[in-house]
Amino acid sequence: MKNQTEGTIKKKEQERHTVSFVIAIIFFVIFIFPLYWMLVTALKTQVEIFHVPTPLWPKNLTLEPFAKQLSVSGDTLRGFKNSLIIAFGSMMISTVLAIPASYGLARFRFKGNKVIILLFLIMQMLPSTLVLTSLYIMFSKMKLLNSYWAPILADATLGIPFSVVVLRTYFISIPKELDEAAKIDGCGHLTAFVRIMLPCAKPGVVVAAVFSFVYAWGDLIYGITFITNPLKRPITSSIYNYVQQYQTLWNSTMAFGIISIMPVVLIFIFMQRYIVSGLTNGAVKA
Repeated sequence: MKNQTEGTIKKKEQERHTVSFVIAIIFFVIFIFPLYWMLVTALKTQVEIFHVPTPLWPKNLTLEPFAKQLSVSGDTLRGFKNSLIIAFGSMMISTVLAIPASYGLARFRFKGNKVIILLFLIMQMLPSTLVLTSLYIMFSKMKLLNSYWAPILADATLGIPFSVVVLRTYFISIPKELDEAAKIDGCGHLTAFVRIMLPCAKPGVVVAAVFSFVYAWGDLIYGITFITNPLKRPITSSIYNYVQQYQTLWNSTMAFGIISIMPVVLIFIFMQRYIVSGLTNGAVKA
């Protein structure tokens, strides 16, 4: 009787695992299909894209759209360089300013602490268009328009709140006993912060840096608003090159999309361990 009951329980667990696996596969297909369709469309000719019914795999496979994107004469490589400058600069500013701010909010209690945290949360939810006009006026008076500094600072203004919120919860998860042990050993707040807290918070810092970089890399509205010189515009602005008067070059557009997201994909692949650790270890009640 006992063995029969155990067998029934195991059978039900296997059925639940099977159902969960099938549901996971369905969701995976749903989320991965747009990326698959981008790749397939990029490998098709312009004529084959409009065939009815549209084939799920190109009959006449072509790599010409990718070759045009990676050619020296194209705008893609120049856009890559501009986006790297903007994204890296925004990431550095956001991370460097967010680390001490989040540490102070996590470790010290002072009047207005909760108000400041609430303001960071509100700033994190603000859309880019809401602050676009005020930033444009400010950068115009500072003579920063048509330079890399304008989108760098603009992306950093929205990247800092997210980094502070993430890093604050991560610093809270680090035991305060480490601070006390450092003080016993003769370390001040600054020394303990640099030698102990920062190494412990490495996964959280990586998460903040990665998301700041990704946000700045995918930004379009700041890049085309603050920079009018096409030689300095980020890679996202090149999407307009394939929208012509009478048609849209869909294979070139999709090839451009695949190439432009590759840095983000590679970052998440190689930094996956730090990202998962940073998000899970910082998931504590603030």
